[in-house]
Amino acid sequence: MIERHFCEPGHGGAQAIGLAHDPLNAIIAPRPIGWISTLSVDQHRNLAPYSFFNLFNYTPPIIGFASIGWKDSAENIAKTGEFVWNLVTTDLAEAMNASSASAAPGIDEFDLAGIEPAPCRRVKPPRVAASPVSFECRHSQTLRLTSAAGAATDAWLILGEVVGIHIDPSMIEGGVYQTARAHPVLRGGGWGDYFQLGDMFRMTRPG
Repeated sequence: MIERHFCEPGHGGAQAIGLAHDPLNAIIAPRPIGWISTLSVDQHRNLAPYSFFNLFNYTPPIIGFASIGWKDSAENIAKTGEFVWNLVTTDLAEAMNASSASAAPGIDEFDLAGIEPAPCRRVKPPRVAASPVSFECRHSQTLRLTSAAGAATDAWLILGEVVGIHIDPSMIEGGVYQTARAHPVLRGGGWGDYFQLGDMFRMTRPG
């Protein structure tokens, strides 16, 4: 049998086998970025990136992100029931990074990062005007994550149904959305590790 490193997450397990950090988020990578725009009940705009994000269902389309700690995005969605996901591209990477700054509640990250907002059609929060794709979402569930033993964590999985999609027409060819054409940015494992899409290959599903 081929030798493998083995460690238990946390408790210094990674360091015990010579790793500088827990490798989990470097292994589950690259990940799409949840660049989430919301409005507070008093109409303050908020924009924040989340590296734990994905699509979870086709019909109805459900996307979700995990907030480590109950942050402004989670609070706004809980109170208003709406949010928008915005695709991060290489042209928007610096703006996305700027919007991740730890800002006091009420600070407008659109202004902080120099990002132009655009109105949505089905929800009240604005989308990022320069993003080639945005999903308007209505909140469907919030789940507080627990350990296997049932202990509550300070992490919250927030899910929403996509009720409207904005797509730049230049991203469509032959009636098909061209995934790589937008140059989406993906999150890696380190403090500042990001990726772009590489080579594509196709396989036919058996059966």
